[in-house]
Amino acid sequence: MITIAIPLYNEAESLPELMDWIHRVSQDFGLELEVVMVDDGSTDESWNVILELRKKYPYLKGIRFSRNYGKAAGLQSAFAAASGDVVITMDADLQDSPDEIPELARLIREEGYDLISGWKKKRYDPISKTVPTKLYNWATRKMSGIELHDFNCGLKAYKAKVVKEVELYGDMHRYIPVLAKRLGYTKIGEKVVQHQARKYGTTKYGLSRFIKGPLDLLTLSFVSTYGKRPMHLFGTLGVLSFLLGAVMFAYLAVSKLFAMYHGIAAKNIATMSAFYVALTAMIIGSQLFIGGFIAELVRGTDPGRNRYVIEEEVGFSE
Repeated sequence: MITIAIPLYNEAESLPELMDWIHRVSQDFGLELEVVMVDDGSTDESWNVILELRKKYPYLKGIRFSRNYGKAAGLQSAFAAASGDVVITMDADLQDSPDEIPELARLIREEGYDLISGWKKKRYDPISKTVPTKLYNWATRKMSGIELHDFNCGLKAYKAKVVKEVELYGDMHRYIPVLAKRLGYTKIGEKVVQHQARKYGTTKYGLSRFIKGPLDLLTLSFVSTYGKRPMHLFGTLGVLSFLLGAVMFAYLAVSKLFAMYHGIAAKNIATMSAFYVALTAMIIGSQLFIGGFIAELVRGTDPGRNRYVIEEEVGFSE
């Protein structure tokens, strides 16, 4: 079975056409599908449309959040509910083509890929979106070592075990390939996919994503390296800072004692700027070291990052 995971927010107009397209593809290729739509707190008629569509498509399942939690929470919820051996994600705005489903599933099942990322080589987006996206993808490639052209493409395919183990939070849905590689799933490929111009509504992502994206990438890079051993970073910096301050302080003290012993006039240590630099370095070093211990305690007691409230579900207990 193939699970199609579709997070959505205020996409009531596009859902009937999207489901009709998915159903047509499943019939043409004889695919066994389940579709999991996650309504991320829509304020339009999206949930009512999902309920109506279920009457026509029994394999459609729906999850409704109590409020808008973001795409990462929507995907995480869909991943938890997925029962297929292949999970394919796509956006609900009709910009991702369901015609890509058979080949994406084949690449996972027959070619043995852990993850296939779509590449919208020809995009129907304004230059204000395409240029920052190219820069973002370049930075992600350099930082992650994963040679993908389009990390943010919503159309991706996964082995089921990948999505069951990946933990999403914040806006980390952009970095699922990076998270998967961090877990040891290294057979990651890409496929050129068709990109459609938006037919209904407006984009749900503003300019803020170009600020949040790089910040999330830095966070992910830090967490990937030191998330399980924060003391290695904070402790090392703390020890180096403290030792630097201690060496400077020892030098000043020895110099003062040497001068006193030989009757040489010397400045009062407390009036020397080097004394305060040394003192500050020792204080900062101590704080970093303590911060490392606190980070270790927090890491050991963190109950989890994902918190979302599901208000309603349909299709899972039948």
